[in-house]
Amino acid sequence: MKTNRQKPANRKPVVLIPADVKQIGEHPFHAVGQKYIMAVVEAADALPLLVPAISSHIELEELLAIADGVLLTGSVSNLHPSHFGQQVHDNSLPLDPARDALTLKLIRATIAAGIPLLAICRGFQELNVAFGGSLHQAVQEVAGLNDHREAKDLTLDAQYAVAHAVKLNEGGQLAKIIGTDQIMVNSIHGQGIDKLGAGLTVEAHALDGLVEALSVKAAQTFALGVQWHPEWKVMENPRYLAIFEAFGAACKLRMQG
Repeated sequence: MKTNRQKPANRKPVVLIPADVKQIGEHPFHAVGQKYIMAVVEAADALPLLVPAISSHIELEELLAIADGVLLTGSVSNLHPSHFGQQVHDNSLPLDPARDALTLKLIRATIAAGIPLLAICRGFQELNVAFGGSLHQAVQEVAGLNDHREAKDLTLDAQYAVAHAVKLNEGGQLAKIIGTDQIMVNSIHGQGIDKLGAGLTVEAHALDGLVEALSVKAAQTFALGVQWHPEWKVMENPRYLAIFEAFGAACKLRMQG
């Protein structure tokens, strides 16, 4: 006998978080860092739902039918450069083709469906590539740009400490969310934006000129990417928190609509 199951009236928005594929021992695992999960729970006031990177077995339309938002996380892996017409520059750096296959399609489908999107670090780079942009595979080797990588021998707190200033574009979406024209951010990435994707708007630059934040011009709702890691101790940083609160508010509106 079938019963009608209704969603609770006071439910929280559902935020999809695509997983990385990580080899743990002899087996591959689909994993998402706890800091992203807890930022969705605590800062965005939403319910995280982890999505395995098995794109050939997932119907995006069915997946997005249950989504009120999508969060793309950072990762130790890089987007494969074949997606922006380049060869691998450093074979020692990890790749994750299964994540690539899911997220690049998911980004375009999310925007088309009018679902809020927040993209962080690797996710920020995926957002640019999904719209036809390209990446510097080694920012530290580009003339005029600084080394944006963290020091691996430091503690996590030191690695994620503020590293440089970011200048927010006056009147931009991010500047309105944060309420200032400059913030200090952490810096934990070796790749960065080279050519800007079509239909994207630059929201912020590092002082060396590297793009640090993007929005999607044609998006019907919140669609923002940042190169730094606002999820890190987000409840202790009002400016990082403002990003997740704006994302969470957009997810709630999507849910109610």
